[in-house]
Amino acid sequence: MLEGTHVALGVTGSIAAVKTVELAHELRRHGARVRAVTTDAARGIVHPWALQFATDARPVTELTGAVEHVELCGREGWADVLLIAPATANTVGKVAAAVDDTPVTTCATTALGADVPVVVAPAMHEPMYDHPGVLDAIDRVESWGVDFVDPRIEEGKAKIASEDAIVTAVARATTPDPLAGRHVVVTSGATTESVDPIRTLSNRASGRTGRAVARACHVRGADVTLVHDGPAVHYADVRAVESAAEMIDAVSAAVAGDDPADALVSAAAISDFTVERAGEKIRSGEPITLELEPTPKLLDAVRADHPGLAMVGFKAETGGDDEAMIERARRLRDRVDLAFVVANDASVMGGDDTRALVVDADDVDRFRGSKGGLGRRVADRLATILD
Repeated sequence: MLEGTHVALGVTGSIAAVKTVELAHELRRHGARVRAVTTDAARGIVHPWALQFATDARPVTELTGAVEHVELCGREGWADVLLIAPATANTVGKVAAAVDDTPVTTCATTALGADVPVVVAPAMHEPMYDHPGVLDAIDRVESWGVDFVDPRIEEGKAKIASEDAIVTAVARATTPDPLAGRHVVVTSGATTESVDPIRTLSNRASGRTGRAVARACHVRGADVTLVHDGPAVHYADVRAVESAAEMIDAVSAAVAGDDPADALVSAAAISDFTVERAGEKIRSGEPITLELEPTPKLLDAVRADHPGLAMVGFKAETGGDDEAMIERARRLRDRVDLAFVVANDASVMGGDDTRALVVDADDVDRFRGSKGGLGRRVADRLATILD
């Protein structure tokens, strides 16, 4: 997601600086090259040697006649983005006032003047974060195009955002945004049908592919609504659902809401059958017969109400026969008038990697790799359709 991206990592004097070693590792795991810049206060919390180990580059701890801030963040500088993580209230206020009295704030002044993207991850005690002056400073800096990664408010502290959220924000700041201004609705994971108050019918879908698509669309500038039976995520507005009927209702509402959708990507493994739910727990020990009823098809339901909507479908198959997968994907595409269909091998459900065939009217794009990579492939193809 950050392959070849140069990240200047500004570290300031929050106790959250202890997390920057792992953050630097995480940025590098996603393909970035990282160089650290520290304030004097940060050096009292995390040793420059630790940052050198984490980044494989000597950190900038003072500015000299080598004008390190220009070499890093100037118009012809090394960095593609300046990430200040953690950012103290003191640093945020200085950036807003163009006070550059530390290596980090001087890099910020330089980056903002040179149109280098800046991402800020605040970390401080909650009362400091709620200070009117700090909030005004955040608003002012955001108005300049700086991206703030919201902290986690816990235990009276505005704790630094998760590494995943920070990496995603850096990717969004440094990736072309062909989906900017677009609203994309994505479905993900399994749905679950209640048999009784305790038991359910479901499937093995993990939701990783759908979440990867949602994240990739967000990184490319889209506003994303994610409909799934899963947790909140930092890159999308989540509509929580459980059953197939709930998913259809939630998707229909999201597509036709105050901000109508430009596209729907239906990556969820939606239950094909439901069952009449028993009001009490079904007693064990005796054979039972469940009468399964087919559920409505989400893509058909949405297409009936939105004939012009760009839609992408997923089709999971178990046979492993590429030609059969392509034929069934094309039948689905033609029946519902989809932009393209991703035919995937059901044997990869739950894994980190996948094998898929991206099928449209004219050709087949064969993909093998990570589910994150497939999400990026789908988002890029969707961007060309909406262009």
